[in-house]
Amino acid sequence: MAEKNTTSSVERSPIVVIMGHVDHGKSTLLDYIRKTNIVATEAGGITQHISAYEVTHKDAKETEKRITFLDTPGHAAFQSMRSRGARVADIAVLVVSAEDGVKTQTIEAHKAIVEAKIPYIVAINKIDKPNANIEKTKQTLAEAEIYIEGYGGDIPFVLISAKTGQGVPELLDMMLLIAEMNELTGDTSIPAKGVIIESKMDPKKGIIATVVITDGTLNKGMFVVAEGAMTPVRAIENFLGKPLESATFSSPILLSGWTAVPNVGAEFTALENKKGAEALVGQANLVKKIVVKDSLPADGVLFPIIIRADVAGSLEAIVSEIGKLKHERVILKVIQKGVGAVNESDIKLAFGTNNPVVIAFHTKADTPAIDLAARTDVTIHQFDVIYKLTEWLEEEIKRRAPHIEMEERLGEFRIIRCFSQQKNLQVVGGAVLSGKMVNGARVKIMRREVEIGEGKVVELQSQKVKAAEVLEGHECGLQVESKFTLAERDVLIPYIIVKKQ
Repeated sequence: MAEKNTTSSVERSPIVVIMGHVDHGKSTLLDYIRKTNIVATEAGGITQHISAYEVTHKDAKETEKRITFLDTPGHAAFQSMRSRGARVADIAVLVVSAEDGVKTQTIEAHKAIVEAKIPYIVAINKIDKPNANIEKTKQTLAEAEIYIEGYGGDIPFVLISAKTGQGVPELLDMMLLIAEMNELTGDTSIPAKGVIIESKMDPKKGIIATVVITDGTLNKGMFVVAEGAMTPVRAIENFLGKPLESATFSSPILLSGWTAVPNVGAEFTALENKKGAEALVGQANLVKKIVVKDSLPADGVLFPIIIRADVAGSLEAIVSEIGKLKHERVILKVIQKGVGAVNESDIKLAFGTNNPVVIAFHTKADTPAIDLAARTDVTIHQFDVIYKLTEWLEEEIKRRAPHIEMEERLGEFRIIRCFSQQKNLQVVGGAVLSGKMVNGARVKIMRREVEIGEGKVVELQSQKVKAAEVLEGHECGLQVESKFTLAERDVLIPYIIVKKQ
């Protein structure tokens, strides 16, 4: 945020982030605002990418004011993206359903807002629904330590219906009022700086990124650097795709032609000349990454994964979710990742790696990759919903986990009498002290509590009748196959081998 009260400081429009549970109406609210203020450009549904756009709304003095909105995904996997959205915003709106009240993601979103130290408004949505219970919703908010006005706190709230539009103008009024109270300003005289909101590979334009300018001015001919990626500013497009000559703070814009896919959430800086931009990129690329070697257990396996996603935000979320999948004998390792279509290099790496998987999330494979995959018998797994991807990976982990053979002890048998011995076959009688004796079981031969050898029960009789098993407290006869001579008072420990994951 720019310093206030400098000679070049001017009022700037607020950047507002909409946050809340996945189905509490965030996207419906933003769709309504879009349709009433600008041309609707996308359908509703579960949002999986951050989007940013501007609307205009008249304040209390009937003056047209701009508001920039960030729409953050509601899915739990995108928690880091939601947190990032809160950090770039000036004001947050926490949407809570009047039907369902506070949910886990509501609490996560609230935590991100508090950590970002920005003012926020609670929007109690779906008040038009038959099951709406406003008072109960206020109570669940208080129980979650979200104290709104009239319920032990000073957090402003607005009752809305994102579907009908009821209360939405009042919500926009509240945003402008909070912005005015916080005296948001920016400096138009300095080169632009801001945050990468989204980035992706476009087949026609190359690498493009949605950015929000938080201060300064961006003009054509400048160079923009975000960590190890840069782009010359040949074209500036607003959120509707219309070309601009320049853009200033609070504006969401699209920049294309990046040298690499910029990281979502990375701060960017505009420079007047290419030499300075290249120097910044060089400094970023000199930062050495610490490589942590995965410690693979002796009985474990490595599960290599290659991922391609349509946008950087999705890629980040997938990698985060994969990091949560744990197994004591399987180590998941993302060996290659990127934005855009699955390409030939991905398939070559897969072919040269021991049993990897290639994942395409919301994207496809290019023609050379498809051809090479067919020739090398590499399967490309496509997903468009993140929880389906993680569910599939969980099953794949179970399938790949090495089975461990373990001895399962069945009981304890004491020999009372030895009847006969012919080569390796011996007939004995005795009692089952604990558990059970099972026909066909392997047995450990214990003499004075020391194991002297092993054998196998080849026939089991109870009261001179063949039996599959004899339980604790009963006597029985055994025919045991063993090269070790059995003796009275020996204890036989029957066991079976079981395979466990």
